[in-house]
Amino acid sequence: MDLAGTPIIDAHIHQWDPFATPRIFSGTAKLFRLLPVPVGAATWLAPRRDREFSGDPGVFLSPYLPADYRSDAGDLPVDGIVHIEVGWAGKSPNDKAGETRWVASLPFGVDTPALAAIIGGGDPAAAGFADLLDAHRSASPLVRGIRTMVAHHPDPGVRSFAKAENHLGSTAFLDGFAQLAAHELSFEAWVYSHQLPAVAELAKRYPQVPIVLNHLGTPAGIFGAVGKHTGTNPSLRRELFVRWRDDLAAVATHPSVVAKVSGLTMPILGHPVPPRGAPTPVPVLLDRIGPMLEHAMDVFGPDRLLWGSNYPVDRPITSIANSIEAVAAAVTGHGGGPAELARIFRDNARRVYRIDDENA
Repeated sequence: MDLAGTPIIDAHIHQWDPFATPRIFSGTAKLFRLLPVPVGAATWLAPRRDREFSGDPGVFLSPYLPADYRSDAGDLPVDGIVHIEVGWAGKSPNDKAGETRWVASLPFGVDTPALAAIIGGGDPAAAGFADLLDAHRSASPLVRGIRTMVAHHPDPGVRSFAKAENHLGSTAFLDGFAQLAAHELSFEAWVYSHQLPAVAELAKRYPQVPIVLNHLGTPAGIFGAVGKHTGTNPSLRRELFVRWRDDLAAVATHPSVVAKVSGLTMPILGHPVPPRGAPTPVPVLLDRIGPMLEHAMDVFGPDRLLWGSNYPVDRPITSIANSIEAVAAAVTGHGGGPAELARIFRDNARRVYRIDDENA
């Protein structure tokens, strides 16, 4: 790996404290804190679809804060991170702005990478979406966009995060989406791969709104069986790859879309989960994710890709160091050099999230 000494911006991490902040998984975390069993028992007590999604449900049951990220990043030259919303719960329309306020208050930059940008939570289909955007921006000047959890899978055994598969195309969502343009904010699209055509349609309808495709579209089951019938044999995995490949290329035809080479080691892709503390070796990772990264480079080009660790969600499969090494090896093996690595690991994130020198 040769990043030519370039500092890195991790464009996709999560910070949470399920005990002190309202998360969709806070109730479970508090329950396991009271039970006389180790958190690791969650791996066996959690529903199968949660185990397959997370690899180790215990990851979600403990706080993950700046010092934890610093420990995971070690001596890597990460000098800035982008926080991505995750599971903030609340009843009132503007409650999700509480996550932005909370993240902005964390001790970033104190022996940790700087907080470079924040992506808040919100649903364009919800009433009062414009007011929520104002609340996010009031909570921190680092807000650069909004993410809506719209990932929905037709296999009932795969964990979905939206009630309907077509939420991205609903009238209410499309009407509210225009507010992102009015507020000069981007949209983080986290979908499962069969929803990629909906992302392309969204980009076609609103070319003025920058769209950041998370995790190259999360093709669940592409590396192994998940759910009831997804990726259960090599033929189905090949079909999944071909459909993902074609749909990703169609999304890439829209210049307003950039893609994150992140989340490629999420357990839901079908990765075998190694023992704790033994991250998947880089050559094994590269054998799996290399074809995906090469295709992403072909259709998006190095100017429209940005790296993120997706920590701590990807921790059951890989370390941050191994993630960087695998992605860098794929880029260089596909003809990229120091300039391309600098774009993917830093420069593109600075451009997409409008990060200035003071923040990273």
